[in-house]
Amino acid sequence: MPEIIPSNHNPPLILVADDDKMTRIGLRQAMEQEGYQVVEANDGEACLAIYARMRPDVVLLDAIMPCRDGFTCCVQIQRMSGGTRTPVLMITGLEDQESVDQAFAAGAVDYITKPIHWAVLRQRVRRLIQQVRLYQQLEQANHELQRLASFDGLTQVANRRRFDEYLQQEWQRMLRDQTSLSLIMCDIDCFKLFNDTYGHQAGDDCLRQVANVIQNAAKRSLDLPARYGGEEFAVILPTTEQEGAIQVAHAIQVGVRELAIAHTSSKVKSIVTVSLGIATAIPSPITSPELLITAADKALYQAKDEGRDRYSTCVS
Repeated sequence: MPEIIPSNHNPPLILVADDDKMTRIGLRQAMEQEGYQVVEANDGEACLAIYARMRPDVVLLDAIMPCRDGFTCCVQIQRMSGGTRTPVLMITGLEDQESVDQAFAAGAVDYITKPIHWAVLRQRVRRLIQQVRLYQQLEQANHELQRLASFDGLTQVANRRRFDEYLQQEWQRMLRDQTSLSLIMCDIDCFKLFNDTYGHQAGDDCLRQVANVIQNAAKRSLDLPARYGGEEFAVILPTTEQEGAIQVAHAIQVGVRELAIAHTSSKVKSIVTVSLGIATAIPSPITSPELLITAADKALYQAKDEGRDRYSTCVS
């Protein structure tokens, strides 16, 4: 069975498309008795226009109509639906195998013949609505699972898995567009000493606060802040040259200082600070994302060697 588009209507919205007025009246009454909302179309053109505007939960579609028949309409509805499908129940006076096959080939998920058996129709529409609701619940659950699989539970920024996926994705996009891609690697200075002094609960709170600063600094929807591992974070900056990456790194550095989280055992200052490495590259067929990571890591270690609480740059 085709994928079904999730519903946004409560109660469910049924589109009835039939050129026969008495049939439409009968269908409307039957559906309203079930508690559904109903909109009507008297031909194929009106059906498609209403579908495009209202995106009903289920379409009851007469096979034979003027302007466009139900089969043609059904095909067009599925194209308009995109990757997901609105369930279409075809209503037809044609009982031959060829017509039934044509209905399913057009994308209908079920059919019923005229004269309409009203109890059967109600039962089939009820089943389709249940499928729509179930699909909606599954979609919500899948989105939540994807979110959980892509984000770090402690800091609520992207996790390493999502970082790797996104870097590869944006590398390929920048390769195609021949545009700069920047990467910032960020490490909390002397974090082991912080944990040893204040405990792991305080360490977790520090990580959350630093992650929040990084999220606020990487403002564009394209930018991806991620927890790279332990106390190390990374920021992927698509379509960003070195100067733009420096601005983000500086904002992170200043933002973390302004948190003023006490760190009396730090070898840098008496507050939590960060060191950052910045790398920028225009991807080419003979380079790879790993080279960008290596360059950012090299810049990070340079910042540490120069005294920490600073950023350093490297062009890959």
